[in-house]
Amino acid sequence: MSVETEIKLRVRSAAEAVQLLRGAGFEPAHERAFEANTLFDTADKSLLAKRHLLRLREFRGESILTFKGAPAEGPHKIRPEFETAVASSAAFRQILEALGYAPCFRYEKYRTTFQHPGENGHAVVDETPIGVFLELEGEAGWIDRTASRLGFGPGDYITASYGALWRSYCLERGIEPGDMVFPGRACGG
Repeated sequence: MSVETEIKLRVRSAAEAVQLLRGAGFEPAHERAFEANTLFDTADKSLLAKRHLLRLREFRGESILTFKGAPAEGPHKIRPEFETAVASSAAFRQILEALGYAPCFRYEKYRTTFQHPGENGHAVVDETPIGVFLELEGEAGWIDRTASRLGFGPGDYITASYGALWRSYCLERGIEPGDMVFPGRACGG
């Protein structure tokens, strides 16, 4: 079974995040690229009720289907994760819809990936419509050591999903939550 362990850290800007990472010895692994994510659920929101996630991601010319199980409680977001590439996101979307799943939330970001030579974890800079986040993914000890090297502590850790962060953002501003997309971009998908 594949298990994902990660945290998010809020930063003021992508430039600040890149400066922090480079200062800690990280090197770019993948250039900044646009990412579109569509979450699917049943009409009765059965996946959400179990804290599961079914996502179709389009990123750097690839389409990736991901299932994530319910996260465990703790300082890090730890949850089962299964991913596979799909040849056609449009065809797979039709398959999901034929099986009773419908798009329920779409979110976008620009992502840049960094790697520290000789280390197994990775860091990403996510530029979203609600701000910039530095995401650390790897073994829990690596996350803690890396966060500390970057000047963050456990009190800075964010384990909420982008969907939950978006709902909070909208609630605080009296905005009806819809899709978390950049202004001027089409929401279809």
